[in-house]
Amino acid sequence: MDFRQLRYFLAVGEESSFSRAAQRCFISQSAISHQIAKLEHELGTSLFDRSTRSVKLTAAGLRLMPIASEVLGLEARAFEVATEPRDSIRITANMSFATQSLDAISQVRERYPHIDVEFVIKDFTDRVNAVASGEADLALIRGEVDRPGLETVRLGIEDLVVVTSSQHPLSAFSTVDLGELAHYPLLLPPRSSQVLLHRVIEDAFVEVGRRARFGPSIASDHTATLEVLTNPRAWTVLYASTAAETPSKGLKFMREKRHLLRVPVCGVVRTGTVPTPELEFLVQALAHSIVPATDNAPPVRGSGS
Repeated sequence: MDFRQLRYFLAVGEESSFSRAAQRCFISQSAISHQIAKLEHELGTSLFDRSTRSVKLTAAGLRLMPIASEVLGLEARAFEVATEPRDSIRITANMSFATQSLDAISQVRERYPHIDVEFVIKDFTDRVNAVASGEADLALIRGEVDRPGLETVRLGIEDLVVVTSSQHPLSAFSTVDLGELAHYPLLLPPRSSQVLLHRVIEDAFVEVGRRARFGPSIASDHTATLEVLTNPRAWTVLYASTAAETPSKGLKFMREKRHLLRVPVCGVVRTGTVPTPELEFLVQALAHSIVPATDNAPPVRGSGS
């Protein structure tokens, strides 16, 4: 038994749904089901009644809910004990935010030379957990979170750029309609590793009354741009910030005509915390450096439920 299994168990118990819990935890439904099954095997009992249309807690599951909540609360308190007071701000993000964050961090250091700004690389779930536990002050994400004790600060909106081979039938154009792309295979990493990307694209196709035609998933040791180079009739997407740093030889970058392929860029903070002037300044600076100025708006703070 580990904290991750208890966290997934709580999510399923609170959502009464494996699919909604998987979306909340940003993992695949099969992965969350596998971890719950392992937990049930270790405990020697069923925690959920799966025979009904809605997932319901068994008697054992009902008894475990408050215990799991208490254990995860103790985990957070343990991190707080280990966190020493310091004049620093800790940001956690993935590598795609690193370059854009440098300018914002530099601005903070210039205005507040006594502040040490740390930038820690973590995957999505670990980033959110780091803020929840107090290990980090701010997590940078694409998308939003709906988790008790956390809230998101909207930094802006980032476009997805359509990428094809320069040999693709649509490569002569600078913009492209989703209806035209529906005829060609879309190459993406597996849904389990890119839930947000899949969801944004699927929703955009629903908006235009079409369905995306997904090709084979991109292996973890391959890149999307290499895959479209070797599959001239396929297409993929990149975040605009990533596309700007990607060599374009043999590729064509296009904007989607209706601006449906867009994702929110947010910072995650703990609910109820009073931001220091240094953190507020950093959030403002990040809003200007992470999202292109033409797409930017003042940061908007919103509570998670």
